[in-house]
Amino acid sequence: MKLLVTGGAGFIGANFVHYMMETYPDLRVVNVDKLTYAGNLENLSGLEGDSRHKFVRLDICESAGVEELFLAEHPDAVVNFAAETHVDRSIQSPDIFVRTNVLGTLSLLEAGRKAEVPVFLQISTDEVYGSLGETGRFTESSLVSPNSPYAASKAGADHLVRSYHKTYGMDTRITRSSNNYGPYQFPEKLIPLAMTNAMEGLPLPVYGDGMNVRDWIYVTDHCRALDLVLARGKPGETYNIGGAQEKTNLETVRTIIKAVGADESLIRFVPDRQGHDRRYAIDSFRLREETGWQPLVDFPEGIEKTLVWYRNHEEWWQRIKSGEYRHYYEKMYGKYL
Repeated sequence: MKLLVTGGAGFIGANFVHYMMETYPDLRVVNVDKLTYAGNLENLSGLEGDSRHKFVRLDICESAGVEELFLAEHPDAVVNFAAETHVDRSIQSPDIFVRTNVLGTLSLLEAGRKAEVPVFLQISTDEVYGSLGETGRFTESSLVSPNSPYAASKAGADHLVRSYHKTYGMDTRITRSSNNYGPYQFPEKLIPLAMTNAMEGLPLPVYGDGMNVRDWIYVTDHCRALDLVLARGKPGETYNIGGAQEKTNLETVRTIIKAVGADESLIRFVPDRQGHDRRYAIDSFRLREETGWQPLVDFPEGIEKTLVWYRNHEEWWQRIKSGEYRHYYEKMYGKYL
């Protein structure tokens, strides 16, 4: 079997490539990535020289190049991770998010349609549903009501993917997961930001009152779910993937501080994010019923596994935090810390 994975040098994409290649010895992967600030070939360490893995540097918005690649490779399935993903950056530059997340997905769908790709799997997010109150969970029939430019761009892409199933009969599938964490995550996101700052004794910025709730899932649990959706999912369906590990942001940061052995005096409350969704929680009943999936890594174990990885890969994140990231960090938090 041959997979064409877009965004495969990013956080979740790279973890998925590693997981699939370790799980299926006969699998071949064509890995497409533009290598933006969050795409990193170091995330694919260990795959150098592996004849089953082919890396192609390509912008998914370059329609001609994408169509040429699809026709040349004849993949059995496309898994689209390629996206701009950080809400804060989408507030600053929404046009970039629309270009990559909407127009890039359209480019992939058109290429897939013309090449008659058997399966197209779109990797989306629970953020397309908007914000929950204090009770309940998002199901696949929940209203799509995005509140940030990032979430809106992902919702737009999801609608396009669904339309290609309804209009052209393509076997498209959509997954919407809760917040991921684990190895290779770019340190602008909450867990790696808090973890690496705590390791360095630096302040830990927390938006607002810290009571925003997120449902966390360890990245390999997400990868297993995607594998099962590819194997057992139904054409045209959407599958929610949640870790059932709801934590306030303040709880999450305090868990990290305890794991690192740092002091809670590092916590700094900063002005809240614009349009900050209060709570996410995912109902994964459909996925569990149709595929037998369930998460295996609970939050305390996942945090310990993640901390071990970041401690063992300090050069990886130190290089990132000394580059363009430093300017972004100062712009976002400098005047508050």
